[in-house]
Amino acid sequence: MWRLSPGQTLTRYGWEGEYLLYNDLSGDTHLLGELAVELLLELQHGPRNAPALAIALDLSADPEQRDALDDLLDELFNLSLIEDATC
Repeated sequence: MWRLSPGQTLTRYGWEGEYLLYNDLSGDTHLLGELAVELLLELQHGPRNAPALAIALDLSADPEQRDALDDLLDELFNLSLIEDATC
């Protein structure tokens, strides 16, 4: 299960499928793609596991996209934008 790190407001500015996103916790600004921002916005509704996120983001039919989703979740975790909700 994944959730937004508490305190994230997802302040962002986007253009042409890319977004600058401010990390409220670290003070860092990140350049993210559209899928990453859609995932973060989906997590605003509450914790979700990877299969539920894949369905919400319409990625569940393609195994390669599901693998890419796992990589994206790891990347967002390493940026401290999301956290493991089971801990």
